[in-house]
Amino acid sequence: MNNHYKTRADIAVAREIISSPGDTLAEHLEYTAMTQTELAERMGRPKKTINEIIQGKAQITPETALQLECVVGIPADFWIERERRYRLQLAEINEAEKRITYAEWAKKFPCKEMKAKGWINFDGNVTHASKALLSFFNVASPDVYENFYHGQVYATAYRMSEKNSKDPYSVAAWLRQGERQAELLQVPDFDRKAFEATLQEIKKLVISGADDFFPELQELCCKAGVKVVHTPCLPKAPLHGSTRWVKGNPLIQLSNRLNRNDIFWFTFFHEAAHILKHNKKDVFVEGMEYSCDGKEKEAEANTFAEECLMSRKEEKEVMVSGGFEKEDIQRFANKIGTHPAIVAGRLANRGVMKQHEGNVYGFYKKVELKD
Repeated sequence: MNNHYKTRADIAVAREIISSPGDTLAEHLEYTAMTQTELAERMGRPKKTINEIIQGKAQITPETALQLECVVGIPADFWIERERRYRLQLAEINEAEKRITYAEWAKKFPCKEMKAKGWINFDGNVTHASKALLSFFNVASPDVYENFYHGQVYATAYRMSEKNSKDPYSVAAWLRQGERQAELLQVPDFDRKAFEATLQEIKKLVISGADDFFPELQELCCKAGVKVVHTPCLPKAPLHGSTRWVKGNPLIQLSNRLNRNDIFWFTFFHEAAHILKHNKKDVFVEGMEYSCDGKEKEAEANTFAEECLMSRKEEKEVMVSGGFEKEDIQRFANKIGTHPAIVAGRLANRGVMKQHEGNVYGFYKKVELKD
């Protein structure tokens, strides 16, 4: 295979100078003053066929080569070899262009990070990276990827990420990995009442502050028909979470981006709200820019998460008390049935405590999750 075509400029030059057998035939007709119509009549072929051969659109078959030998006097072997060399050169140019296109496409993704996380595997060659990406997304080509994922499956997230600092290709890779993880989970049909009851059970996990809660969280949700996965963030896609329905079941995808218990649990209940309150066709990706309708749904999800973890009434009660010392927060958390980190985080968000005080008090815990 010809490896001289390294750039698109090389491809452009190659396409400019490549010569088909039709060029040779056209030159011979001009030299002999024979028209395409006359050649077609002498060969007993449609004029359209002769014109397509001259334009390089139609190939010279052995049968055509023998006819040309009889009519123009140039041996059939010449035409067959001329056609073979042209098609081979054209295939090399097309393959080189495809290779360049695939490499350019692969460079749009954080391939090294995806490889380091074990999402894809390749030997370092950008061409091999593109093949790994095609397998990762289960598509046949970059064009299919663009049409299927950016045009359909993740169209909303793609349009939103174009408007802010998040990269649409990193976002798509993160979302796709979540789906691949979800494929490994076997769940029954979604049961709304069971999921609502499950959320009450999950609040016990919040209060416990256990380090190894995620398997139990995942199992509880699976029993209600909800898939929950942990997918670490990728560069240029600093996402906390996402919710969408995949193959008939809701999927909650969490990144644990800031590795802090109060933020993790708020994100989880926020995503759970989308399942209970919003349309199955909606795709919610945290941090994206939404329309007015989308912003209303996000606000609804925020309110739901707040009420689950620490209601507005409870928040008002602690604000009125004015007790923001460690013992006060611990006592109040015990009273309302939540974790002190939830109370400290809420107070910090309301500006009545410093963000770092939750750490000073030892309330904020790192959430260590396995992919």
